[in-house]
Amino acid sequence: MTLGLFRAITKQLPHPVLLCGADGRVLAANPAAGRCDDRLRPGASLFELRPDDTPWLRQQLAIWLRSGSPVPGALVIKDADGRTRRFRCHGARASWWDGPQPALQLHLVEAGASDQFVVLSQQVEALNREVAFRRASEVDRARLLAAEQAARAQLQHLYELTAALAGAITLAQISRVVSEVAPAALGATAAELYLHSARLVPPLQPGDNGLPADAGGWTDLDRPSSSDGSLPGGAADAVPLALSLEADGVQLGMLIVYGSHSSTAPAHVTAVAQQIAQALRRAGLHEHEHRVAERLQLSLLPQLPHLPGLETATCYAPGSDLLSVGGDWYDVYDVDADHIGLSIGDVAGHGLHEATVMAQITAALRNIVPRCGTDPAAVLDELNTFIGRYHPNSMATACYLVYDRRTGALTYARAGHPPPLLIHADGTSAYLNDATSPPLGPVRNICYRQADTTVTENDTLLLYTDGLIERRREDLAIGMQRLTTCARTTRALGIAELCDRFLHHQPEAAFPDDRALLAVRFPPPGTARSSLRQAPESNCSR
Repeated sequence: MTLGLFRAITKQLPHPVLLCGADGRVLAANPAAGRCDDRLRPGASLFELRPDDTPWLRQQLAIWLRSGSPVPGALVIKDADGRTRRFRCHGARASWWDGPQPALQLHLVEAGASDQFVVLSQQVEALNREVAFRRASEVDRARLLAAEQAARAQLQHLYELTAALAGAITLAQISRVVSEVAPAALGATAAELYLHSARLVPPLQPGDNGLPADAGGWTDLDRPSSSDGSLPGGAADAVPLALSLEADGVQLGMLIVYGSHSSTAPAHVTAVAQQIAQALRRAGLHEHEHRVAERLQLSLLPQLPHLPGLETATCYAPGSDLLSVGGDWYDVYDVDADHIGLSIGDVAGHGLHEATVMAQITAALRNIVPRCGTDPAAVLDELNTFIGRYHPNSMATACYLVYDRRTGALTYARAGHPPPLLIHADGTSAYLNDATSPPLGPVRNICYRQADTTVTENDTLLLYTDGLIERRREDLAIGMQRLTTCARTTRALGIAELCDRFLHHQPEAAFPDDRALLAVRFPPPGTARSSLRQAPESNCSR
């Protein structure tokens, strides 16, 4: 077929017939095409007749060009007045065409708005648009969901860090939180602290370094032996991020973060660093106040007399949860040539008032003991009268004992206080459980009971306050059992070592109350006072 023959054949057809190139350009058109729309003429472009849907028309032309037999389709154009006109189409490749580019024959039949073919084509087109819209919406939804999950995880990590910092009291605890919890909140692989200890814990006097004995897990910038001033190496591929830690106008040090994600917002990282700085500042002040209270408490405790032949050691440590001074005391009395008095006690509560009451009690005891120190029940009776008269709102527990050098007899009375522990040279031990009476203060005119036992050479008496055996949600009997177990490990220990062993027999435990200890090692009974050697008094603290 030639182009002339195409024109001759299509001239008689009542519907438009077009010969179009692959680029949509009309190569030939029959008269019916011109009558339908005068723009359907050679040289015109179908893309200009449907400019708002070029991709769809290009796809339709490609389908027709690939087919050797007529394939149904649809064509929508806009006339000169902007009205939309719809045509049902059958198109196929014009195999007879020998032009420079492929061509297709296109038969058009104009359809009304109610034409089922056009309606179906419109529905298919609308369905395709809906599918594309839903796919795009799913992609957006998945992206938003991933972003929401990431934000929720970051918020959860931040909450866990905040809760952990709120529960951390000491510098060591905060350092542990930073290394274990902070990396997740920062979107990092690791985090470390480089701190100025002297700024965290101000020295109490010249020569103090301000560094707590149990504070570890961080590098002290104020101690050359612990740091050369450079940042740690970290992982080979990790680029550290150094964040300044400042609270209340004090530069505390740096937070070193490794492997921080670039997606982590700088404001979030800064907020985490500020939280850590505030926690460090709080812990430093807590430690400073704790040490001040400890030093004040030790200054209030009486200085023990040096008694020939009697080995003594004392220990004191404040409660881990307490900042204020307390009412624990211990004392030793030179009653007369043959008798030595011992006392230990605890004023209920914590604060300056209780410490003042404790100081007055120790002063009162040093006045009472010379008068009736060989009678423990009488000593507690007079002390109860003193507290009831001058401190009617206070209560105290106490234990007073008197040791007879000649016979080795040990007489004691207890006013609500835990029983002393008598430790023999072979490590066996027994509690002095008898002579129990109510605490001092609340009740007047109590008839205090007393009991006797006998001690032998190298027996050791351990007097202690209840902070040594008290634990939260634990029966006191368990704590007392721990002391007898610890006693079996004290064979051949010096008196000071023995006292320190009991003070630290649970190094990882949290002690809610103060711990005061007095350990006494007895000489052989019947030894004259003048012939006994001078035994040095030992003292230990935490």
